[in-house]
Amino acid sequence: MYFVNEAVKDLLKLYRRVWALSHAMSVMGWDLETYMPPEGIEERSVAHAELSLMVQELLLRKEFLEALERASKQESLNDYEKGVVRVLEREVRIAKALPPRLVEELARVTQEGRMAWKTAREKNDFGIFKPYLEKIVDLTKEKANYLGFKEHPYDALVDLYEEGMTTRDVDTMFSYLEPNIRRVLDKVLSDGKYSVDHPLEKEKYLREEAEKLNLAVLEAFGFPLGRRARLDVSAHPFTINMGVRDVRITTRYEGYDFKRTLFSVIHEFGHALYELQIDEELRYTPVGSGVSLGIHESQSRFWENVIGRSRAFVHAFIDLIRHVSPARNRDPEDIYIYFNTVKPSLIRVDADEVTYNLHIILRFKLEKLMISGEVRVADLPELWNYEMERLVGVKPKNYSEGVLQDIHWSMGSIGYFPTYTLGTLLASQIAHYMERDLNGLYEHVINKDFQKIKDYLREKIHRWGSVYTPKELLLRSFNESYNPEYFVKYLESKFSY
Repeated sequence: MYFVNEAVKDLLKLYRRVWALSHAMSVMGWDLETYMPPEGIEERSVAHAELSLMVQELLLRKEFLEALERASKQESLNDYEKGVVRVLEREVRIAKALPPRLVEELARVTQEGRMAWKTAREKNDFGIFKPYLEKIVDLTKEKANYLGFKEHPYDALVDLYEEGMTTRDVDTMFSYLEPNIRRVLDKVLSDGKYSVDHPLEKEKYLREEAEKLNLAVLEAFGFPLGRRARLDVSAHPFTINMGVRDVRITTRYEGYDFKRTLFSVIHEFGHALYELQIDEELRYTPVGSGVSLGIHESQSRFWENVIGRSRAFVHAFIDLIRHVSPARNRDPEDIYIYFNTVKPSLIRVDADEVTYNLHIILRFKLEKLMISGEVRVADLPELWNYEMERLVGVKPKNYSEGVLQDIHWSMGSIGYFPTYTLGTLLASQIAHYMERDLNGLYEHVINKDFQKIKDYLREKIHRWGSVYTPKELLLRSFNESYNPEYFVKYLESKFSY
């Protein structure tokens, strides 16, 4: 038993209703993105808003606050119990800071905004989404002010997704990465080996063939489809967890360039595995899910890039890959080059390892400007195109491949994007330590021995849920916090420096 202190046990009993409401909202969120008919959005928005208010009310009940205070004053709490108190004190602080009116309004407008974004993206019409985004940005500015910040209103937002991170931290990270990424990119483009226009990028595939490949890879990884997990289709691939025993992922099938759907599946598998390998003793508790989006993204980027884009993966799965019509008779090295083409492109989720973080830098800059009031929503498409051309070297031809490509702003997830880069950095950092501790990493991949890799990740990251803060977890497991140098060295090594 991890929770033995009576004050903490009493607190967890009271928390069970908060967990239940969060569970219900997760199911509703998954349904909205997969199967809900479009005209159900108005009622769903009201229901989601009301449930959000109920969560806030439960956290701020006198009985709950008193129980939290009693637990926080206990001496000799173990690490699990300290984690519960830390997480709940953080949730209560946020709940106290935000007026119920703001919570309700944000919940409602983001539900409506997600459907407006879908329509706008399909019709390539920014005007459909613009009024919703304007409202979301205004409410998010208000949210940042209520939460409070030291230097920049964006501090309050990025901290929601990566506990303890500040705008200054993000600026420092990107100021190191941008010139180093540009240096690697320039060399890769000049060498020409990986910067070719591979014919498979334009070739059409049969959906049923791609589905078979995706399912076969998930089976080899040990993904518990049909028991504790699902794979569905949505406009934007995502992972959502209802609990340790119910985690669902999605992909999309665009009909060409089959690596897009394959890597979406592998990426979301990494997220799902994190939740599935959390210690079951943490179920129903506030520490029973991933600690932060940066740590979470490290897991998805590890599986997508370090594993999925490796030569070892290609050789291990070449027979299955060749079952997708465009890949028939292709040799492994050709498939490896296809998986690792490097060139400026428009869509973030399909970007290669070298240019991906330039896409994130663009979004961070625009978010920071929006929240500070330096840029209006109406100016975003033009500014997006300018920064895209400056950073990546390509310019969108329409809204759908530019400012409308991501779902995040429609969900109110402003402050989220930097965690993608943080996760990418950590993926290569974790791979470095795994290579050392397992006496090699890719031998296990080529032999499809994924259990040792999963066991390592479970012990170092997954099983702990949110017991420790992100930095504490890294220090505890690897004796080191975030270090972007591993990622730059990874790129230099992979692309033949």
